[in-house]
Amino acid sequence: MALDEAKALTYLEATNAGSIPSEQLQAMARAMAALPEFIHALARASGATVKALDRPANYPFAGCEAFQFLEISHVPDFDPRRDYPHARSLGAGINAFKLIDDQVRSRPTIEVRLSTPVLKLLTDADRRVIGVEVPGAEGPRRILARGGVVLACGGFEAGTEMQKRYWQMRPVLPASTLGNTGDGFRMAQALGAELSHMWHFHGTYGFRHVDDSYPFGIRTKKLPDWTPEKDQGGVPMTWILLDRGGQRFMNEYEPYLHDTGHRGMDRYDATRQRFSALPAILLFDEVGRQRYPVARSYTNDPHIAPYDWSEDNLREVELGILQRADSLEALAQQMQVPPAELNETLARWNAACASGAPDPFGRPANTRLPISTPPYYFGHVWPVVSNTQGALVHDTGQRVLDTFGQPIDGLYVAGELGSIWGFLYLSGGNLAECLISGRLAGQGAALSTDVRGNREERNGTMADADRADRPVRNDRAAA
Repeated sequence: MALDEAKALTYLEATNAGSIPSEQLQAMARAMAALPEFIHALARASGATVKALDRPANYPFAGCEAFQFLEISHVPDFDPRRDYPHARSLGAGINAFKLIDDQVRSRPTIEVRLSTPVLKLLTDADRRVIGVEVPGAEGPRRILARGGVVLACGGFEAGTEMQKRYWQMRPVLPASTLGNTGDGFRMAQALGAELSHMWHFHGTYGFRHVDDSYPFGIRTKKLPDWTPEKDQGGVPMTWILLDRGGQRFMNEYEPYLHDTGHRGMDRYDATRQRFSALPAILLFDEVGRQRYPVARSYTNDPHIAPYDWSEDNLREVELGILQRADSLEALAQQMQVPPAELNETLARWNAACASGAPDPFGRPANTRLPISTPPYYFGHVWPVVSNTQGALVHDTGQRVLDTFGQPIDGLYVAGELGSIWGFLYLSGGNLAECLISGRLAGQGAALSTDVRGNREERNGTMADADRADRPVRNDRAAA
């Protein structure tokens, strides 16, 4: 949430670097300032407890102090493992989901259909979006919307072909879901929708499992974020990253590592015709191995069990995700890098750890640990995407715009598919944006002047949809 609308706008403009129209950022700042009232109303309906957390924004731009986290700290009679057995991330976020779920279940006119993928958008003769086509047991079905269709189907974290189209580096491993493959983009593009900042994704770097059937990247350990110019930076990080020549090439511990940590790997070496840091080499020593596990899986796929990284990092050595070397000579040979380059890199690194001198890549002194105690451990790491930020261009009412800047009649967007994070991400911002953009899109569809009945077509024959004879309500207006 935002404590001050004007300061929030100043910060959002700085972190978006001209990527997003000012009127959209103004609308977001205004809505973020009003968000606490909405959150507290949801909490009261479920008897939940809300707690404010003093966590300023990640970067020291003007206005960074205007933001605060709201956490749903407790929901009475709610057991996540009992009520949502498929969920694996059981932090406070699942409490927030519970509040939304309670609202949906309290309104019998809202029908939730699971395992019902949308095949395409339906339009009338005037190219207005009037509904969607979905699969059915007896063939495709058409569900017609009363006021409009809201696309809220996420990004393309697992959309390999779409990633190749918009991102230079590859592969980029999905961190947590296989469900987001870019369907919303393709459906909207078929109607002429414009796209924006498709290059931007929220991610970091992580390991690839040796079992090719395991589809997720295993992100490096989540260490505390830090704010440049305001603190000295995080906690000690046990590793450094090397490129394929055995040299450091980036700040391994950026202020918001799990947002921008992948960006340093996006470097193409035209002389050697290769990405010089894909994969990169993550290196630590025996002291570092004993300090903490260097990675953790963050998946939420109900069909794929997450990989549990060992506490001492040794199971990964046995599996081959990590490799062990007893000397620097053996390490250079196993890493396939020039021994002289590796020795020089480690000598510079260890000297910087001892002196506290400024790091050429900007890594804070108190995050550094020497790498000098054998045996040594290393593994290859790749870019990992937590969620994409590329978006369907839309107006302040969440109406999707075409390539000429005109609204596509009857089509709205909400959440990640319409992200306004054009350059740097605001921690927690996706969740705030989901609530804000979802309400705006729903209101827009609900208040559409072209109200039509909700019908469903089976095998080419039009029939009344379930509960279509009930009075029209705003919460039923969006398909």
